[in-house]
Amino acid sequence: MLWLYLHFPYLLLEHFQQSETASRPMALIGGHPPQVIQLNPEAARAGVTEGQSPQTASALADNLHLIAADLEEQTGVLDQQAIWLYRHAARIILYPPDGILAEAGSLRRLHGGLPGLWRKLQDELDQRRLTARLACGLTPRSARILARSRRGRCTEDAQALRQSLDDLPVAAADLDERTTERLQRMGLHTLGPVLALPDRELARRLGPETALHLQQIEGRAVDPQTDWHPPPYFHRRLDFAEDVEHNSGLLFPLQRALQELEAELCWRQQQTDTLQLEIRHRRRPVTPLQIRSTAPEHRADAFIELARLKLERHSLEAPATGLSLKTRRFLDRHTPQGDDLFGETLQHQEEARQHLLSRLQARLGEDALHHLALNADHRPERAWRATPVGDGCLPSTPVMPRRPLWLLRQPQPLREMPCQWLAGPERISAGWWDGERVQRDYYIARLHSGQTGWLFRDGTGGWFLHGWFG
Repeated sequence: MLWLYLHFPYLLLEHFQQSETASRPMALIGGHPPQVIQLNPEAARAGVTEGQSPQTASALADNLHLIAADLEEQTGVLDQQAIWLYRHAARIILYPPDGILAEAGSLRRLHGGLPGLWRKLQDELDQRRLTARLACGLTPRSARILARSRRGRCTEDAQALRQSLDDLPVAAADLDERTTERLQRMGLHTLGPVLALPDRELARRLGPETALHLQQIEGRAVDPQTDWHPPPYFHRRLDFAEDVEHNSGLLFPLQRALQELEAELCWRQQQTDTLQLEIRHRRRPVTPLQIRSTAPEHRADAFIELARLKLERHSLEAPATGLSLKTRRFLDRHTPQGDDLFGETLQHQEEARQHLLSRLQARLGEDALHHLALNADHRPERAWRATPVGDGCLPSTPVMPRRPLWLLRQPQPLREMPCQWLAGPERISAGWWDGERVQRDYYIARLHSGQTGWLFRDGTGGWFLHGWFG
């Protein structure tokens, strides 16, 4: 079986860089006393090196941004990388806080061979501005130690992979420090001579745990792996290297997150109509924002426009240290059907209408738009109601009688009888259940002014005008 390991040496540092519009010096601080443990090329060009104190590093680079190392946060960032990697490899195993193992043997035909898979992963990493060291191995542990030691090779040749393993320094074999020192004192500086020792001799001199570890590297002992499976929702966490004080500063990192959501929805062949945003602050509760579309959507451009309109209506109460994008609602996508020779479809027209409604809701508020819906009452003045867009319409009657679009607020007495009767009578008798009963005979008629009106005669014999037809 062939395995592929990805080692992310600067994962947390590059996670913060992804929210920046331009590169600048950054360094990761950790340990006691604090010191630089990682830095990006911009910081290195300014003279910053690993092991320096924060004060020394800040003196060398004027605009250096220092980030505290957080292994728990880095593990969460690693989960986010596993999501996109899962699209290319069905079986992956996480090695927190900086590694992912993938079974590559079954994917060679899918990607046109191992080089095709290797190039695909490199392209994905470049698009995400991530650094990863890749290595192939015949066992999970061999792929891991080859990647971490920068000796990875894109090959499935067993002899070549074994030679890379034999030439590996003992210090890079993922052994504890005491065992490494003992092997070096014995004159064993590379892994090949160590693996050539008999198992009994290894167990006697180095202990059974070390012997088992070496056997798993070589593939002579079982090394069980726990497969990782993607969550049933989408979650992208963004952390800012510097606090964002204006809403406009949230759009660039949010756009990258929405592009990842679009790729995820395309891979799932699904779409969504609800996004949850959480804006984090330094010493204040998170600010939740919901972005809703009146119709299911999957395009990042459509969501970023809605997000921009939504953010324009909500000013930041405090500087933002990061934000999270979550989606739990996934809807199936349907293939559009062409309706005419020129490719115009009813679905395209409906999408344009829904996109306009979504933009208006984002700018004016979700409860600002209403549409007419039927009400279960025969009295014309109570037969309709205004319903917020998104709540859905009541089922309409298959055959509706002719009604005017212009209904008067109150029926007005008819001053003169019409000159032409066009339709009627239509009797409406309702309201007995609430004490406001009406009994009317409605007619459509043309008046002497040339207008077409909707008239009725009530139970007393009086004539009234209730609406106008266009």
